[in-house]
Amino acid sequence: MGLPTEDRKVHSIVAANQNQYWFNPQMRGFAEECGVFGVYGPGHDVARRTYFGLYTLQHRGQESSGIVVSDGKRLKLHKRMGLVSQVYDNQSLSELRGDLAIGHNRYSTTGSNRIENAQPIVTETEFGPLAIVHNGNLTNTDELRQQLLAQNKTILGTSDTEVILAVVASAPGSDPVQKIVNGISQLQGSFALIFLTADRLIAVRDKLGNRPLCLGRSDDTILIASESCAFAALEANFERDILAGEVVVIDAEGVSTISRDHMAPPALCLFEYIYFARPDSDIEGVNLYRARLAMGRALARQAPVDADLVIGIPDSATAAAIGYAEAAGIPYGEGLAKSRYIGRTFIEPDDETRKLGIKLKLNALPAITAGKRLVVVDDSIVRGNTTREIVKHLKEAGHAAEVHMRISSPPVRWPCFYGVDIQQPSQLIAHAFSVDQICSSIGADSLAYLTLDSLKKAVDSPRAQLCTGCFTRDYPAPVRPGVGKHAFEPAVEPALTP
Repeated sequence: MGLPTEDRKVHSIVAANQNQYWFNPQMRGFAEECGVFGVYGPGHDVARRTYFGLYTLQHRGQESSGIVVSDGKRLKLHKRMGLVSQVYDNQSLSELRGDLAIGHNRYSTTGSNRIENAQPIVTETEFGPLAIVHNGNLTNTDELRQQLLAQNKTILGTSDTEVILAVVASAPGSDPVQKIVNGISQLQGSFALIFLTADRLIAVRDKLGNRPLCLGRSDDTILIASESCAFAALEANFERDILAGEVVVIDAEGVSTISRDHMAPPALCLFEYIYFARPDSDIEGVNLYRARLAMGRALARQAPVDADLVIGIPDSATAAAIGYAEAAGIPYGEGLAKSRYIGRTFIEPDDETRKLGIKLKLNALPAITAGKRLVVVDDSIVRGNTTREIVKHLKEAGHAAEVHMRISSPPVRWPCFYGVDIQQPSQLIAHAFSVDQICSSIGADSLAYLTLDSLKKAVDSPRAQLCTGCFTRDYPAPVRPGVGKHAFEPAVEPALTP
């Protein structure tokens, strides 16, 4: 069922950007966990605003989507597996009537891809219903889960989000907000949360500030989102980033902070700047597009090469490629054409289908690349499979004379335990192999990575310190190696060979 005329303007804005990350996250290598969105707007169609917010945040999760609304007394939930465009229609949105709402796009890092783990998740407490959406990953899920099971608490799914909600529901407190404050004190790891009660929203960012969360306004409507780009789609204004350790309550009285030990983020994920977040977002005072331009310029100074043309891997590496071309004095061009009409759900997470997916999604432009010495800029190499296929395709179908890979981040050598679906060293090609070995494996004529120091200078956040665990193994909070995505649903992780 189509959208009514009055919604088409906003729909066109977000639809223009929905395919920004044209690779399936499984195929692409790294995958960020989730996008969260919240609206407090009595008298407004909060479900539809949440829908558009989630549409804009589609790049942060493609497995499932859900919205829950409150009319002041009851909560109503709609969630399904699939993309935002597949999960909702006019009928489902019109049935979600209320004054406040939260929504979620999921990419799983703890718990499998099934409806039991889709969000929002709702439970009952002594103060009425309570719903949650979550971006991040706990590092003490197993301990908390065992404690809850010992208390005879029912846990239907296998995600850490359900554990968070159960911990909060079981925590002491004289009202829902106090229960949330007491409950989150037991959590370790990365979490950006939005809770919904019958009459208020509560936003929480962990003390690391590892995942972004921000506040926006549009007239008398207050918004919360993983990224500021969601506000622009709704013609709302970005107000500020929520601080690390901050608990924000939004109700009829307005916006209030009830936490005391909040601060600028001491460990914001560096990959938000490299790849995860959209280039039209601002995080902790840094515009993502400008940061990626700076990464490309630094990479050109650090790793020059004689070449005829610079191209970027669409779309997350485009800004870095433009920056490289500017600094190197080499023309920039589009040597790769992508199809915008093959949905991510078509691609399955196995090597053969990834290879097929690349060929379906991506075509070299031999009229541009034939006989050329190419600099190909990408944001990262994780497993190496995608890069290998791209290099091969540019040489065979694009008839490129040379392909020089330039990566706008350092080698990813260590797992992430804070909300990225890379939790085993065996999944990382740079964990076991040198730069020269990786270059040989992917079939490139040369390969160079941006150094960590140059990357930090390119980001140059005026407030946040950055988490570099996946590059350095210097994790800002305790981690539990070996506890992966399917910790409660055992699975075997394949090893890489060069």
